[in-house]
Amino acid sequence: MEKSPENSKVYLVGAGPGDPDLLTLKAARLIANADVIVHDGLVDPAVMAMTNPAARHISVAKQRSKHSVPQDGINAILVREAKAGQLVVRLKGGDPFVFGRGGEEAEACRDAGIDVEVVPGVSAALGCAAEAMLPLTHRDAASAVSFVAGQCKGLTDQNWSGLAGQGRTLVIYMGVATASDITEKLIEDGVSPDMPVAVLERGTREGARAIRTLLTDLGDMIGREGVKSPAIIVVGDVVLKSDAEDMLQKYAMQAEMAQ
Repeated sequence: MEKSPENSKVYLVGAGPGDPDLLTLKAARLIANADVIVHDGLVDPAVMAMTNPAARHISVAKQRSKHSVPQDGINAILVREAKAGQLVVRLKGGDPFVFGRGGEEAEACRDAGIDVEVVPGVSAALGCAAEAMLPLTHRDAASAVSFVAGQCKGLTDQNWSGLAGQGRTLVIYMGVATASDITEKLIEDGVSPDMPVAVLERGTREGARAIRTLLTDLGDMIGREGVKSPAIIVVGDVVLKSDAEDMLQKYAMQAEMAQ
């Protein structure tokens, strides 16, 4: 049956950090009923398995420094499919409006006269921290939390002054590959080299790991432990409240042996 453009719509849907049980009810319903799923590479296969068997899947997966489809191309796909009368779900890891370029896609749809709606998802920071029992705020440790991207527009273009330190938590997305530069940047901004940090790798997914150490050891620890993306980095005293595997003693022993 031919679709009617008048009934078409684009939904920007947050797929959460991985575990399909963390989807909102609305997200699950839309995923099961969409005609077209335009999805990121970080969307877990278990979430993709919930789609309508008749739905078309369009992958727009991105890798560091390599986008299979540029953002303008993704925008064009959403508009094209909606104008063809399709119910389109743009499925994103985490939340569409937290480093998901959902704002750009919403603008493109509105500019083209396409009805668009955002369905929020559990962001990677919230889902991964919860799994690791790491409170991003805590009355004894932090009353503020900030989110930054570790590779967005290059570290030198970002002003992180005051975002990390006593009483504050800093969550860094997409920072695995630039961890050593992040360490240098924060220490130069006055953050103590002994500030606790945690790396939350593959949060809520199979093979998830939560590892903590000191800021000065962050880059070396990621190399030693073979940490891979997707992962987030949490900087702040709240890290000591978590269940993350503690690498502090291991780092101290290695540092002592190197002297």
